[in-house]
Amino acid sequence: MKKTTGMDRAATANWRPATRALRGGTWRSEHGETSEALFLTSGYTYDDAQTVADRFAGTAQGMTYSRLQNPTVAMLEERIALMEGAEACRTQATGMAAMTAALLCQLSAGDHVVAARAAFGSCRWLCDTLLPKFGIEVTIIDSADNAAWEPAIRPNTKVFFFETPANPTLDIVDLAYVCGLARAHGITTVVDNAFASPVLQRPMEFGADVVAYSATKLMDGQGRVLAGAICASKQWIDDVLMPFQRNTGPTLSAFNAWVVLKGLETLPLRAFKQSEHAVALGEFIEPRVLAAGGHLRHPGLPSHPRHALAQQQMDATGPIFALDVGTRARAFAVLDALKLVDISNNIGDARSLMCHPASSTHANMSEEARAAMGVTEGLLRINVGLEDIADLTEDLDQALAAAGM
Repeated sequence: MKKTTGMDRAATANWRPATRALRGGTWRSEHGETSEALFLTSGYTYDDAQTVADRFAGTAQGMTYSRLQNPTVAMLEERIALMEGAEACRTQATGMAAMTAALLCQLSAGDHVVAARAAFGSCRWLCDTLLPKFGIEVTIIDSADNAAWEPAIRPNTKVFFFETPANPTLDIVDLAYVCGLARAHGITTVVDNAFASPVLQRPMEFGADVVAYSATKLMDGQGRVLAGAICASKQWIDDVLMPFQRNTGPTLSAFNAWVVLKGLETLPLRAFKQSEHAVALGEFIEPRVLAAGGHLRHPGLPSHPRHALAQQQMDATGPIFALDVGTRARAFAVLDALKLVDISNNIGDARSLMCHPASSTHANMSEEARAAMGVTEGLLRINVGLEDIADLTEDLDQALAAAGM
């Protein structure tokens, strides 16, 4: 591969997914390094004054300031865009910076948003608390009900905002239907795809306009750094997102970008194997949970109400599932009995992690709001990792037994 091949869309457009994840976006310096270079610099120098003027005017290519461009960050952005099938990508400091920027860059007072009821706690805070502070109206609906979307549309509706699979209830949104409805009404769809990553699901193939990520999750996948990303058309990125990003500065550090680049190299291997493990572990646990009066949700299991739809729009159904064991006391008993699986509120990690959403990721929501979206006191969310599946099964077996299940 030549030094700039990874940035040449004429070449990379013909690469298959695994190759894009490993080599997409790579730009080698004059030293010809095999691993992407880490450019730790806040600014850049110029050979003459006219070069500065031309770059800031946008009439010449080149770096100006690392709040706007950085060679390492640019490599990551190109790689994610290739994997997503997007024209362009801009990275952000965190996943929530990505969600916030994707919404605020295009909304003004008097606009209206239709948002999913089932969502990460901080995403619901954006919709329930932040947007209304700026005079932006939000209607919360059951996103898994196709019939709920069209009645929620108003003349001033500008955005549909949802995640699929949803955190932590694993609701599945019908991407083709919802994105098609939005297009018909001139509404922009913003899809949080963090639970799937572009390896397992690419919402743009179903008509999504904007896809946002917490790259902290599966993209890094090893619990090391925080990062976010927004994918869209080049025109939307340049005209809508960049004025907001340029002047508010939710910038991803070059070091974090380099770490995520390393994570993407193995993402296809990890994502499919962890999905396989999640289905196997879910199949083992489900009879125990049902026998105890609870339930388990994973789109890869036939018991999921939208199992067939998930099979249609996902290449694999992801490493995360939720199980309801009835009460907070029993949920805590399961967590406290774990010997291998860690108690942690992160997801997408190569290690298996479990948490109690009502007291962690969704603790900032009211009890009523949690109940409406299915985040009960007995709900547990598990991120299934790459440990030997027999060891994971043994650990969950003894933890459920210790909790009387």
